[in-house]
Amino acid sequence: MAAGEGKPINKRITSVRLQYEGKAPASEILARPASDFVLATPNSGVNRLYFGDNLEVLTSLAKDSSIAGQVRLVYIDPPFATEAKFQSRKLSHAYEDSLAGAEFVEFLRERLIWIHHILADDGSLYLHLDERMSSYFRVVLDEIFGPANYRNCITRKKCNPKNYTRHSYGNVSDYILFYTKSANYVWNRPIEPWTPERADKEYEYAEPNGRRFKKVPVHAPGVRRGETGQPWRGKMPPPGKHWQFPPRVLDEMDARGEIYWSPTGNPRRKIYLDSSSGVPIQDIWLDVRDAHNQNIRITGYPTEKNPHLLRRIVMASSNPGDLVLDCFAGSGTTLAVAAELGRRWIGADTSPEAMKTMLRRFKHGLEPMGDFVSAQADPSNTSNAMLPGFETPAPAAKRERHRPVEDFGVYCDPAAVSAVRSLFTEMAAPIAMRDGETEDTDHEIEGEAESAVGNVGKT
Repeated sequence: MAAGEGKPINKRITSVRLQYEGKAPASEILARPASDFVLATPNSGVNRLYFGDNLEVLTSLAKDSSIAGQVRLVYIDPPFATEAKFQSRKLSHAYEDSLAGAEFVEFLRERLIWIHHILADDGSLYLHLDERMSSYFRVVLDEIFGPANYRNCITRKKCNPKNYTRHSYGNVSDYILFYTKSANYVWNRPIEPWTPERADKEYEYAEPNGRRFKKVPVHAPGVRRGETGQPWRGKMPPPGKHWQFPPRVLDEMDARGEIYWSPTGNPRRKIYLDSSSGVPIQDIWLDVRDAHNQNIRITGYPTEKNPHLLRRIVMASSNPGDLVLDCFAGSGTTLAVAAELGRRWIGADTSPEAMKTMLRRFKHGLEPMGDFVSAQADPSNTSNAMLPGFETPAPAAKRERHRPVEDFGVYCDPAAVSAVRSLFTEMAAPIAMRDGETEDTDHEIEGEAESAVGNVGKT
């Protein structure tokens, strides 16, 4: 044994756990008594929006037999332990991300334990984090969901490249941890439609009738002793391989013209372009950045996520009529997308500004990002000029034709009913159009999936 090496460890290590001061047993967390919430709005609706601490909301949902074990999908985008204060684009206080270190880990772990508790057996969780927190929560979620129920760590390009002055690579990514409660879960495979350029590159061959195809091996790794390990047309599979299909099936494929024979007599299988519905989306997402130009419609809430991102997730991991939960609801993107796609939803947030933002969004829709920029500029004050490249304010935009989200009730602590009712009434008031602004009756309403999201095919 070389110097410095320890003795071999005979005990098999079966799990990895994250240890820190203040970590409570899961049983103690789940023993927390349920909180009570009351309906604060005139109508209850099919969907629910909660104003309050989401841990208390989760304990309340867990005792509701119509909710517990029925939630098909959870997407959450919690604070990232930045110890920063966040404001909306109109400079209203939104929330404080004040927790850090072990305190933040335990704060979020408590909620994840309750989320696992109320998820359906075929449900999924998507947890959105930055590069500092994602590694910790990969371990935490393995503890809660089990390592076998880890599906992906999705890398998302969140913004355009940055010109950093510090000595490191530009930070343009964040991460989404995808876990399921069991091996049997809802999955509608997301795909991107073929572009002519990509199809021509991938399917570079064509039959005499113009039908495009690509050539792939007819063998697969691994030795087999059955039919797929036997000779076909006088040929054995390559060493360490087996035929993908029994020889009789390969004969049938060859009879249909689906086998390509090389000049040296090696068989390849033809895969035709017209049999493919698109390209399966992988775990690096470059096409769902957050708002990045003045014409994109947003609420103005900080850390607001791209609706295309949520459409992809909701379509992949739930079906129409399923129940979707976001207990860090923020700007309400998850809830608006769920409503658009025919899912039921539950949202929760403790920020009054988030509640204002969501109620306004549900009633009136989104506004072009440029509106928030020009609204803060004082034309009489030359010192308040816009940044270079934005000196000329954008022309008044057409207001988007919006389908209001109305089938919901707002729930809160009994002591907050009066304040919530007042806020609900205030946010339901009509919004006056600005000078030169007209309603766009031809614009796609908020909620129609666009090609950037990709199509979805069930598997």
